[in-house]
Amino acid sequence: MSSTRTEKDSMGTMEVPATALYGASTQRAVLNFPISGYPFGREFIRALGMVKWAAAEANLELDRLDEHRANLIVQAAHEVMDGVHDAQFPIDVFQTGSGTSTNMNANEVIANRCSQIAGKPLGSKDPVHPNDHVNMSQSSNDVIPTVIHIAVAERIRKYLMPALEALDGALERKALEFWNVIKIGRTHLMDATPVRLGQEFGGYAKQIEYSRLRAGNAIAALEELPLGGTAVGTGLNCHTDFPAIVMRHLWNQTGIAFREARNHFEAQAAKDGIVQASGQLKTIAVSLTKVASDIRWLSSGPRCGIGEILLPETQPGSSIMPGKVNPVMAEAVLQVCAKVIGNDATVTWAAANLSNFELNVGMPIIARCTLESVRLLSTVVNVFREKCVEGIRANVARCNELVEYSMAMVTSLVPFIGYDRAAEIAKESAKTGKTVREICRERQILPDDQLKEALDPVAMTEPGGEGAAGG
Repeated sequence: MSSTRTEKDSMGTMEVPATALYGASTQRAVLNFPISGYPFGREFIRALGMVKWAAAEANLELDRLDEHRANLIVQAAHEVMDGVHDAQFPIDVFQTGSGTSTNMNANEVIANRCSQIAGKPLGSKDPVHPNDHVNMSQSSNDVIPTVIHIAVAERIRKYLMPALEALDGALERKALEFWNVIKIGRTHLMDATPVRLGQEFGGYAKQIEYSRLRAGNAIAALEELPLGGTAVGTGLNCHTDFPAIVMRHLWNQTGIAFREARNHFEAQAAKDGIVQASGQLKTIAVSLTKVASDIRWLSSGPRCGIGEILLPETQPGSSIMPGKVNPVMAEAVLQVCAKVIGNDATVTWAAANLSNFELNVGMPIIARCTLESVRLLSTVVNVFREKCVEGIRANVARCNELVEYSMAMVTSLVPFIGYDRAAEIAKESAKTGKTVREICRERQILPDDQLKEALDPVAMTEPGGEGAAGG
């Protein structure tokens, strides 16, 4: 038995693997683009199968496809959605900028699977033709951007938003747990007036709450779909009711309010919606960077750094220094955030420079980068919560020590003795190593009861007072 079979497309014949469900167009792309070894991932292939399924249902409803062919396409497309045929999608991400190769890959796989179900030979295009039937009322130019929007929106809704919600909850619980722990604040990386450790963690929780809202905004930016514009946005060869029927099926399937683009020329010629979504992901990465970076610094030491919090010990930190434990979970978050920010730069560049006239020709790399950002963020947020945040403990003794030793304690004396005199005490503290409290007692700056009240670190974490707090 031959290891290949001969298939034919508009350019002529092509040998393809005998058992492959794809055909000549896919094989040409495999040979043309041996670039990265990165094929499209599961979420993209699922969304591609979903579009082909919804299109078949719509064409059946519009009497453009007979019931027999439509049912075959629906069955095969569902198999693509479910991941049965992922191995049949071998084309590299770095390919034709419209994604035509991957659209034809789906058309061929579904058509050949229909032949297989119907008991006909692979490559016969009987009873379903990849272009005439599977691709009916569609073009790669409206299918691929539609698939990108669906895949990214679904991934955000299913994975990223729940992960952020769980992290938000974990940080809120830590904010409550740490509410009565008083520590020194820091501005410009220098000592500032005291804060509650719970206030800091409450700020982190709010950043993640806003991140979850931004993830929702990203989905909203993706809800308009280009499908129905076909090649250039005019809708040539597409029934006018086709987009609305497809949108109904997609909404029911995903629970996301997908709708036809209000202007197909905008939707196909530009990629502003996906740029906006990617920008929201970048902002989430920036927020996570702040949270993870602060947690890493607050845990530094454990004896010769800040050391105000203690992180769970997850693995040895050094191959040469025994006993060293590093903030590895925070470091993983920071690396993911760097990648997401880089991915956003790629998406921005591809949308700005590869959108010419009626089509963007950077869609495969836009899809790859955006989906990678969602996947990495979703995963690292869960890992960070489970292996780091939920196990953080406050080092209360160290917090108290640094508060008492800080020169910034002098700030609360300003309403009593004035800024200039308070600055002198701060400078003496820095020069001698004595605490502000010790200097004030030696100089008898205030009566003991008034000094105790003025240098109460708990009161400093609350609104009020009459003096300038500094900067």
